[in-house]
Amino acid sequence: MLKMYFSDVKFNRCITSQLIKWFSNFREFYYIQMEKFARQAINDGVAAVDDIIVSRDSELYKVLNMHYNKANDFEVPERFLEVAQITLREFFSAIVASRDVDPSWKKAIYKVICKLDSEVPEIFRSANCLQELLRE
Repeated sequence: MLKMYFSDVKFNRCITSQLIKWFSNFREFYYIQMEKFARQAINDGVAAVDDIIVSRDSELYKVLNMHYNKANDFEVPERFLEVAQITLREFFSAIVASRDVDPSWKKAIYKVICKLDSEVPEIFRSANCLQELLRE
């Protein structure tokens, strides 16, 4: 899959493992922030999972956008907000239910969230992706 999206890269074992590590770090940061914000919501007295809303004005959104989209080069899709809210609610519910005492408590959350993955936007599939993005 990586070869399909990075056609200009000459893949070897080292480069492949570096790209996998890079993407894993992005995913890890996302989940660390989710846990942090879920625990903060609990500390702030949020009692019901339905009270957790992620909007463009949310601190969580701002932290994630600053990390992934520092220069605001990309318009963040509404779907991202929806998935972030679902993820945050999953973490919140798990912590409230004390499932976080189990060392592998996050695996159930990962299984829920991975089903929400979206297709890679068409612009990223283009061989001229970088030039197209710079033009916009």
